[in-house]
Amino acid sequence: MAASKFHHTCKDRFIRYVQIDTQSDPDSPTCPSTEKQKDLGRVLVEELLAMGITDAHLDEHGYVYATLPANTDKKVPVLCFCSHMDTSPDCSGAGVKPLVHSNYKGQDLVLPDDPTVVIRMSEHEDLKHQIGNDIITASGTTLLGADNKAGVAAIMDAVHILLNNKQLKHGKIRILFTPDEEIGRGVDKVDMKKLGAKFGYTIDGETAGSIEDETFSADGAVVTIYGVSAHPGFAKGKMENALKIAARIVAKFPDKLSPEHTSDKQGFIHPVHFEGGIEKATIKLIIRDFTESGLKRHANTLQKIVDSVLKSFPNSRAEVKISEQYRNMGKVLRRHPKVVEYAMEALQRSGFAQPLKRSIRGGTDGSRLSFMGLPCPNLFAGEHAFHSKQEWVSVQDMEKAAETMVHLAQIWEEK
Repeated sequence: MAASKFHHTCKDRFIRYVQIDTQSDPDSPTCPSTEKQKDLGRVLVEELLAMGITDAHLDEHGYVYATLPANTDKKVPVLCFCSHMDTSPDCSGAGVKPLVHSNYKGQDLVLPDDPTVVIRMSEHEDLKHQIGNDIITASGTTLLGADNKAGVAAIMDAVHILLNNKQLKHGKIRILFTPDEEIGRGVDKVDMKKLGAKFGYTIDGETAGSIEDETFSADGAVVTIYGVSAHPGFAKGKMENALKIAARIVAKFPDKLSPEHTSDKQGFIHPVHFEGGIEKATIKLIIRDFTESGLKRHANTLQKIVDSVLKSFPNSRAEVKISEQYRNMGKVLRRHPKVVEYAMEALQRSGFAQPLKRSIRGGTDGSRLSFMGLPCPNLFAGEHAFHSKQEWVSVQDMEKAAETMVHLAQIWEEK
């Protein structure tokens, strides 16, 4: 059956899903970090059950599991399609009003609830490829939630297509929807034994026709400065202000190691939170590179900066703590080349004559899943301008993501 003949459901599903607030909270210790993420989980379970997926369920940690049974006698490795339900804490996801801009003609998209928010083709390269397509945006006061509800909608659409076209042969497919990906905890409570998949694909990428087989390796860092407090009226020669020490440390970070001055395979040191008082201050940072040796170099640079600043404050001290977050999934995927090879073939069958294979300057659930025994590259979902009020997606790109998954399931069965 030709892909163009499929009856797609992406658009309507996506519009429903983005109106459910699923913002995660990095300061919450619970899993999921916010109970409202389960609101979407329950909707997805209801829809899967209505489609005929008998084992769809939401667990206590906010994960949705479901199984599309095999319809072939061949012994096909179990696949997993995965997307995350939460949206970023960086921008409000409450009260999202999705707007469909039909038959896009290249014009600036002025968002009505805040006309200062304008999506321009000159600033969004991929809009050049969207002429004639239907673009969905928010209204200007919130993010859209395409990251990653575009992937969620595409997976649901792919399941719907496979269930309604029995002639499309495939092995057993496991569906996994996760909470808290945006705060780095998306697979903390995944039950890998229950999941039972051999290979996986996250559907959380940007440009249509792309697959990402490398991510950053990532560490977190916390610098705690202990200063010396004194009455400000009698502080001369005594006070060593921890806030000022912290500010000097941040000011010494070289531009060449900042995210706003790096691209491609360049790593960075990025302060993300700063707080404290005279006696104690804390800087939270993220460290990124495509190699673990690069991470170590950046950590050493951070330590040297802290040490150099502290020389001017002899009665103060600082602690630097580094913690592992995730590692470059390319290290795992290189041992399982078919996972990417089959995806490239699926992209070609979906109409992308020259699929894009690239590295992502970020991470996905697939980064950690790969090291947990589930080799898991990242396929496109069509989401753009993540974590911002300018976020957008095209209906046609979501449909192509669903078609790619359908072809991928067939290829694994054929091979």
